[in-house]
Amino acid sequence: MKLLIVGHARHGKDTVADMIKQHFGLEHKSSSEAAAEIFIYDVLKKKYGYKTPKECFEDRVNHRKEWHDLICEYNKDDKARLGKGIMEHADIYVGMRSSAEIRECIRQNLFDYVVAVYDPRKELEPKDSFDIDIWTDADVVIPNGGDLWDLRVKVYKIIKGLKRHAEWQSLGI
Repeated sequence: MKLLIVGHARHGKDTVADMIKQHFGLEHKSSSEAAAEIFIYDVLKKKYGYKTPKECFEDRVNHRKEWHDLICEYNKDDKARLGKGIMEHADIYVGMRSSAEIRECIRQNLFDYVVAVYDPRKELEPKDSFDIDIWTDADVVIPNGGDLWDLRVKVYKIIKGLKRHAEWQSLGI
């Protein structure tokens, strides 16, 4: 099963990906981590004095729009370019931020399901760094308004259901 997990900053995407890995064994990679390793570190290291791709990755929260714009530029000729690179080595892509990219990745069949994570207690990002409408672009939205146990139960139920759905589809049901 191939998944895309989307959502606004700090709404729980990586936590959900970690839970899916723990319960179902699916490997995940964040868009920011992959982008730092592939190209963003090389672009920003002199500007911000980064010594490693990890240092660059850890500072991404201070430069969200810049990262968004750099990824859009990287994907300008193929909106699914970063997605394809991530999905070559992972089952789950965590953190796509562009509606144009999500549409192209879906058109190219990179994912079986798009899962969004939404925490009503947290602010939404501005459209210039996250322009995906989780309510229309996701197959399922996981509400993250409780504690970790509540989230774990929801993730387990939803992913178990998606796996069952994928199995039924493979049988033509």
